Amino acid sequence: MDELQRLIWEGENDSVDFKQRVTKPEKIARTMVSFANTRGGVILVGVKDNGYVTGVDPEEEKHTLQLAADFYCDPPVQLLYEEMEQDSGKVVLKVTIPESAHKPHFAKLKEDDWRGYVRVKDTSVQTSKMVDKVLQQEPEQFEPLPLNRHEEAVLEYLRLHQRVTLRQFMKLANLSERRAYRTLVKLVIHGYLLLHDKEKEDYYTLV
Repeated sequence: MDELQRLIWEGENDSVDFKQRVTKPEKIARTMVSFANTRGGVILVGVKDNGYVTGVDPEEEKHTLQLAADFYCDPPVQLLYEEMEQDSGKVVLKVTIPESAHKPHFAKLKEDDWRGYVRVKDTSVQTSKMVDKVLQQEPEQFEPLPLNRHEEAVLEYLRLHQRVTLRQFMKLANLSERRAYRTLVKLVIHGYLLLHDKEKEDYYTLV
């Protein structure tokens, strides 16, 4: 099995995204930013969501991709291109976005509206200002887990209760606000928790 087949077979996940075509730079910028802010990833252009290979004209796609990376991502996101040809002659453009050393990155939704994203499973999830701040201050903290006792404690709590707030977790784990923030953000980044920040007070649930 070659690399392209393997990536398609594994499906979309926290480090792979399929796109049949790239037509809207503002839309693909969210995916780029989410990979750069998390652990990096690959966009396969010329592949439908179901894994069917349609193929693309790589040069045409590169133009829109580069436009998105340079003008719809702040700071701009690095892209690495590789053209992968199938036996049928169809070409898939593999776009690699490395994990960034300059987090957080923001994607432009419209004029003067820039938002941060992280990759959780196969989705680009919008971040809150709190997540952006932690990414900026301590990007090196997101290392491969095993979970520590505080992380285990919040997951155990959420198996019994529907949601937890920062204040509840601080009390539960007897942690300072800063350490509690870091722990919760780390679990969001690694796909254990979902952050809900549209309410009066942010809260977290299990994914």
